[in-house]
Amino acid sequence: RDESIMIGDDVVVTIVDIRGDKVRLGIEAPQSIPVHRQEVYDAIQRENRRSSQTSAAATKDVKPPRE
Repeated sequence: RDESIMIGDDVVVTIVDIRGDKVRLGIEAPQSIPVHRQEVYDAIQRENRRSSQTSAAATKDVKPPRE
């Protein structure tokens, strides 16, 4: 517990708690660095791939935002 590792100059990963086979980590990073659990990151990547494959015809009825 309370052991930390540094990643570069800006990211600190700390072991917060250990209970049985579960380990809780604390992560300190600048806001410019996204930090996600793997399953969340994978879901974001899937959605990005899916949305990039949307055809122009599928979005023809979407109106631009008002100014």
